[in-house]
Amino acid sequence: MTLVQLAEAGDVGGVLRELGTLALDERAAQAEALEARRAPMRAGWHQLPQEERAAQLAAELGCRIDPVAAADWILRPENGGDLLFLPLGGAWMLDVVNLHPVAWRAELAARIADRSTPGQTVRSDLVEHLVHDTGCPVPTSDGFIQSWLRWRDNTWEHPAHLRGGPRPGATMLERLRTDDLTPTLLPLALERPGVYLGAEAFHYLLPSEGRSYVRENTMLGVCMSLAEEGLVDRAALIRRVLTDLADSESWGWNSAALLTELALTPTEHASLSRERVALAAPLLARLLHDGTRAETAPPLAYLRALALTPAENALLLRDHVALLDLSSPVASYAQEVLIGLDEAGLLEPDVFTEACERVLLRPEKKLVRAQLTRLDRAARNEPARAVRTVLDAATALGHRDVDIQERALDVIARHLKAAGDSVLPQLRTAAAQISPGLMDRAADLFGTDADPRTDQLTGQYAEVLPSLRVPRPVPGPIETAAEVAQELAAVVANDQDTVTFERVLDGLVRHAHLDRDALAQALKPVMRKEPREVIDFTQSDVYDVAGALRGDEPRRNAFTARAGRHTSSPAGELLRARLAEAIAIIETDAQPFLLSVPTDATGALDAAVLVRRLAELDGLGITPAPVDLAQALLRVTPTTDESVLGTAGQLGSDAGRRLTQWLHEGGLPHRDSRHAGWPDSRSGKHPTEWLSHESPEPASGPVLLPAAATLIEPHENVLHNPMAPFWLAQLPHHRELVLARDYFGYRESSRGWARALPFAAESGGPAGFALHLALANTLAYDRQDERDWAVDALLVLAARGQLDTGLLGRQLAEMLRGRWIETNRVTASLRTAAETGAYATVWSVLTTVLPHLLRDPAVRGTGPLLALGVDCASRCAAKGEIPEVTTAAGRTGSSQVVKNARLLRKVLT
Repeated sequence: MTLVQLAEAGDVGGVLRELGTLALDERAAQAEALEARRAPMRAGWHQLPQEERAAQLAAELGCRIDPVAAADWILRPENGGDLLFLPLGGAWMLDVVNLHPVAWRAELAARIADRSTPGQTVRSDLVEHLVHDTGCPVPTSDGFIQSWLRWRDNTWEHPAHLRGGPRPGATMLERLRTDDLTPTLLPLALERPGVYLGAEAFHYLLPSEGRSYVRENTMLGVCMSLAEEGLVDRAALIRRVLTDLADSESWGWNSAALLTELALTPTEHASLSRERVALAAPLLARLLHDGTRAETAPPLAYLRALALTPAENALLLRDHVALLDLSSPVASYAQEVLIGLDEAGLLEPDVFTEACERVLLRPEKKLVRAQLTRLDRAARNEPARAVRTVLDAATALGHRDVDIQERALDVIARHLKAAGDSVLPQLRTAAAQISPGLMDRAADLFGTDADPRTDQLTGQYAEVLPSLRVPRPVPGPIETAAEVAQELAAVVANDQDTVTFERVLDGLVRHAHLDRDALAQALKPVMRKEPREVIDFTQSDVYDVAGALRGDEPRRNAFTARAGRHTSSPAGELLRARLAEAIAIIETDAQPFLLSVPTDATGALDAAVLVRRLAELDGLGITPAPVDLAQALLRVTPTTDESVLGTAGQLGSDAGRRLTQWLHEGGLPHRDSRHAGWPDSRSGKHPTEWLSHESPEPASGPVLLPAAATLIEPHENVLHNPMAPFWLAQLPHHRELVLARDYFGYRESSRGWARALPFAAESGGPAGFALHLALANTLAYDRQDERDWAVDALLVLAARGQLDTGLLGRQLAEMLRGRWIETNRVTASLRTAAETGAYATVWSVLTTVLPHLLRDPAVRGTGPLLALGVDCASRCAAKGEIPEVTTAAGRTGSSQVVKNARLLRKVLT
């Protein structure tokens, strides 16, 4: 039988016997026929019986009579390249190879090893078998070494018919200890950059159980263990680790953990100085781009693991100085380095002064205190530095925190005598920025009278608040179809602009009535940019109204498709109803314009304008669309103007009579959102439970459609999108209702909602409990931009005479005592407000907050709030005892609370 026939029969033994009887040229002659047989079988190769596959492969290999051709065939993945999955265990492969003489087999081993490359899944134990069997040299190619390491790194079962292969052992460390190839190949692996050793597992070195695993089962960890046992040259291992780190783009945890585990000795540190500095340079360059705490933590950990000496850090001096201006963790690291350089005598005086100028006015008090401590210690150790010390410390007299100013005065006082009188003029200049509460002490130290600003503050203080904004009228209707298209594009790009949205929605209705075809053509270019996908309904959904007008295929996430799919906000439901109704108006040409377009940017609609619009529709015999009318009623500004009321009374339509009744009754009544008995009745409850939700039904009964009625009813929110300004613009005279229901719609803090607060401050209706609670809560948000929006809202309310500082102060006090918010964030927000010039406003809030926080036990973080009180009370010339402050000031000790209470007591007397 031929080899092809034996392969078809799955007779492996027959194939081997036949190969043994054939001459080399006779074997080679059958190779082409065997290849032709397998070609159509490749698609279903693994579904064939193992015997048939083994016979076919054995016959093919036997026909490769040249060791180079045999190596090529074995390295093909579908043949023998992955020996793990060879049919019948692959024992037949050795039987075929053993038909050749020793020299041929030795050549085959060399060819396979030379052709192997790192990453290729060649089973090295085949080569090892041939090495043991023939006595040929051990191959040293990168590919063979990598494959050898790979097999020591797993617990695959080793075929009994192969000599060599992994030694027994539960861990990689145990297997390499007993491997007779380890002394030859492992040192080569360390010297060959092409052989991958890997460092990923070192990310998990921190847990104690992870360290043991890494040291016994990862290549670098095993090398460290073997180096400790003297089986690997530690110097070679260190060179390899540093080479890999230099070639890596990793900035962080793995590299830091690897260096920590490597634990360089002082001698090794010194000998590798150049390499470690080279590793540090790109890390500092990365940190100069700054980033979030999560982004900067890995390179910082890496730098600390490198443990550069002061002399080594001096080579990168300017980079470290530049880092002082960046985020707190980055600046803290740079400060540590520069202080170390100063202690080592490697920092020039002018560079240290520059560092003080960069650090001493930063808001992070920990950094400032560390810098002042270094100044103090340096002058104690070297009295000759006293002059520079007091002048550098004087920079902190301009810090916004009075506690820092006091610390700076302490440092200056300790070293002023050694510095001499020559520094006094500069110190007096610096003290011009100091808090009024510390002016007397500064005057005593620097030999001057109290700062004349004190008299100016007490006699001429004037509160600085934002200018009151006049009503911001909404421009008239959009005049052309092209302008409608332009404004539509603006709404799609920014769905927060209420005025633009209202004008666009009205413009679509108006210009569809005038010339729908022309409008459809004008809209074509802007329809290419679809709105971003959202869950709730937003103003950008007006895009779908334009699409329906044009007859376009609805987009996948059109507002009509989202209806009912998710729980939406009450404001979103009314918006959805308005958009759907606008499409119906356009389709039927039922109405030439919309009634509900506001006349003010807050969403308010002037009563006289609404009466005129409704009179125009009455004159055309048109009944206004019901949702449009409902929104108009919710927006109309109450009026007592008899001429407006009289004109409305002359309207004969049902809509006219409804408007007249609405105006006479004053629209929706206002409801207080505060729970009766607050705060005692709500003590210990989450601030969202301090609010009362009551539906303000009109006196004469419901007159609104369901979508509008939902807008004023209590609602259990599961809101997906942050509050948008249009929510308030739908009820421009009832911001309390909107905030009580929606700003605190659920317990979790809502990211992005703070953006609506300034809009709420400019809106209409009483500024009640809910608005102040939203303000108090947002003043303590962790993000600076959100706190800034709250500060803007606070100042607008103060300027309009609508800020109840007592109410706001009590809400803040209750939340702080209940630990619902953090004191440091409230302090930062109130300080920001005060520094705009609103010192009296902030002081008025503090007079309510501080007594509650000073009750025993005092709330943590009250000290900085007292310091702010010192500044505010001094600047607005506030007087009058606060008993709780007096009590705190009379306590013994030198805590921040006691010291600042004493300062405040002094200012108030």
